[in-house]
Amino acid sequence: MSTIESVKEDESVPINNGVSLIIRHKVEPSNQASYELWLKKIIPAAAKFAGHQGVHVLRPARGNNKFEIAVRFSSEKLAHNWLNSDERKSLLAQSESLFHEQEMLELYDGIDFWFTESPAPNKVATRWKQWLLTTAVIWPLTMLIPLLLQPFYEVLAFSFHPILRQGLTVAIVVGLVVYLIMPKLVQLSASWLFGK
Repeated sequence: MSTIESVKEDESVPINNGVSLIIRHKVEPSNQASYELWLKKIIPAAAKFAGHQGVHVLRPARGNNKFEIAVRFSSEKLAHNWLNSDERKSLLAQSESLFHEQEMLELYDGIDFWFTESPAPNKVATRWKQWLLTTAVIWPLTMLIPLLLQPFYEVLAFSFHPILRQGLTVAIVVGLVVYLIMPKLVQLSASWLFGK
C-alpha cells in the first residue's frame, strides 16, 4: 500500500525546497519488456508537469524484479499534482497487470532519499552523517574536476566565459554525485550511516 495519501484539491500542502518521489514496482521477468515500454510513456508524461526536475530509473539486478524510479519535483505540492493527475491514473491503470504487487510510494525532502535504508524505508541517517558524507564527496570533486577540465576550457575558449565554465563544472560534479558516487557510497557505509 502506498505510503503517500491522496491529496484533495482543496487541501493545503506545504511547499518544500525540492522533493524526491520514490516509486517502487515489482515486475515479473516475463513482463519486464512491456514495463520498459510503459516507462517510455509515463516518464515523458511526468516531465510535462510543472516543477518536474528530472527522473532516474534504477533497474533490477539479475535475479531481482524491483524497479525503483526517483522523480524530482521543486515542491511537495507540485509532486502531488502529478501523483493525483488523471493522466497518471490512466497510465497506471494500463500497467497494473504488469505489477507483481501494488506500487510503493515515498516522498523525501532534499537529499534524504540517498540516506534512507531500502529494507527499512522509514529509517533515515542522522543529519550530521548526511552532511559529513556529502561534504566528503563534493569537496574533493570541486577541486579535482576543474583541474581535469582546464585543458578543455582552453581549447574550447571557455576560459573567457567563467559562467559557462562554472556551470559545466557544477553539472559534472552533481551528475557524478547523484548517479555514480553517492548511491554506491551510501551502500558501502550503510552500517555506519544507519547504526546508532
